Amino acid sequence: MSVDLLEKTKPLPTAQDHPRSEASEALRFSPVNPVIGAEVSGVDLRQPLDEATVARLRRKLVKYKVLFFRDQPITDEDQIRFSHYFGGVTPAHPINNGRDGGPAQIMENVKSQQAARQSVFTEVEKQHHRAFARARSGRGWHTDITFVANPSDISFLRNHESPESGGDTLWVNLEALYESFSPAFRSHLDGLQAIHGRDDAHRGFPPPPRADGRPTGPYLSLHPLVRVHPESGKKALFLSPGFIKYIEGYSEGESEALLTYLRNELAGRLDLQLRFRWTPNSLAVWDNRATSHWGPVDAEHFEEERIVRRTTVGASFPVGPDGFTSRQIAGDLFFVLDDY
Repeated sequence: MSVDLLEKTKPLPTAQDHPRSEASEALRFSPVNPVIGAEVSGVDLRQPLDEATVARLRRKLVKYKVLFFRDQPITDEDQIRFSHYFGGVTPAHPINNGRDGGPAQIMENVKSQQAARQSVFTEVEKQHHRAFARARSGRGWHTDITFVANPSDISFLRNHESPESGGDTLWVNLEALYESFSPAFRSHLDGLQAIHGRDDAHRGFPPPPRADGRPTGPYLSLHPLVRVHPESGKKALFLSPGFIKYIEGYSEGESEALLTYLRNELAGRLDLQLRFRWTPNSLAVWDNRATSHWGPVDAEHFEEERIVRRTTVGASFPVGPDGFTSRQIAGDLFFVLDDY
């Protein structure tokens, strides 16, 4: 089993690289809206896929940013195999352990367990933390794992158990958001970098030790505020509200003013978003290099259990329009578990 810290992304396959097969021709893509997302039919993810089918799915993912597959009663092993078609599969998470008793690649989010977490802070410590912590808007939105310099490229989330109503996830197209800004503003953003970080212990929720013995934080990374997609060459606003902390080189006031504007634009641009209602045996696949998401967006409004299982692939370093490449400041880099 190899561990590649500097995994490179495969070039985007073209139709000439893989002429269409009968299986790839059976694929159907139904756009969710004109800006982001498509539902995919005509494929059974329990079965191995040929190269032409995989190549077409990868091209469509870069185009639509998020692909949805419904009525796919797959296992953890099926999910890992399908994820592997898109790149080297990573561990479940840089900080959290994988699913208890399950494969190391599977991260499981269980609503009831998350709601039951208790802070280790005393009431005085909670008051102290609140007094000296800066509140930030839009924290439900995030791009996965941007507190490391090489976050995952693509995420796969499978519905294992969900309420009859509720548990929805939102996605936003960060390429379209970037393109919506004026040329002068885009030019200014192109040369900026931002600090991203995560420190669960600082918030009163120290993670349990990792099964592999790796550290659990704190994490800090420096990323370009705009990243260039390694496959399409398009620019996207690299904004992960849950992890982005400040603009490098700006004063505190300047940084917060710019980030507040950008976070409000991300959250408020309903025309650039989609909302997905989970159904039994559904799977979402999204390009983590061009999207931000928030789920479950309605967690406070339902009491039923919700369990989803996630895999991620790739661990490439974002690159800005000026050539700046992301850097790790504190904590370990991410990595993939196997070659492909």
